[in-house]
Amino acid sequence: MSAEQLDERFFKLATEVATDPNRLRALFPAVGRLVGRGPTDPDDPEGLRVPRIEDRARAALVAAVAASSRLSPTELTNLLTELYEDGDGDEKRAVLRALDDVDIPGLLGLVEDGLRSNDPRLVAAAMGRYADRHLGADVWRHGVLKCLFVGVPLDAVAAWTGRVDDELARMTAAFVAEREAAGRPVPEDARRILALYRPHFEGER
Repeated sequence: MSAEQLDERFFKLATEVATDPNRLRALFPAVGRLVGRGPTDPDDPEGLRVPRIEDRARAALVAAVAASSRLSPTELTNLLTELYEDGDGDEKRAVLRALDDVDIPGLLGLVEDGLRSNDPRLVAAAMGRYADRHLGADVWRHGVLKCLFVGVPLDAVAAWTGRVDDELARMTAAFVAEREAAGRPVPEDARRILALYRPHFEGER
């Protein structure tokens, strides 16, 4: 399917839910069948760094409902919570990704739930721009460590270079030391974090 055909289908579905937001409940899980599935970047087949086709479509539907103003903020929050809680892994991931472009308050609980998962796709989606805007420093740091644990690329974490601080560097150094002591491989991304703070650690010795 061409990009033009995909955009046309996105537009048709978005118009439908903008007219009747309740249609989102039925269309959200059906998106893969209606517009297709697959990576938008062949080098990122699981959609850890960039949204997959079905993620884009579901995010477009959420954005259309939000822009229509037919639901109050509370109603929209409740609807997205319902879609997340009732959805499978793909649908949960899509809700988290949709939050990046629709800044709806009160949904940090969904982000925190995604971070408790051991599914790298959910963890990656949970550490997007919404998390960067709203997660407190402590939870955000633990989210970065979770990425290192489950193999989510650091580049999937929105704006990470601007939020690395001494405490995250300390936590990462402890993670590296533990892995090295156990004879386990150390993710290169952990060394990228430490590289930002190498002068700090050298100054402590």
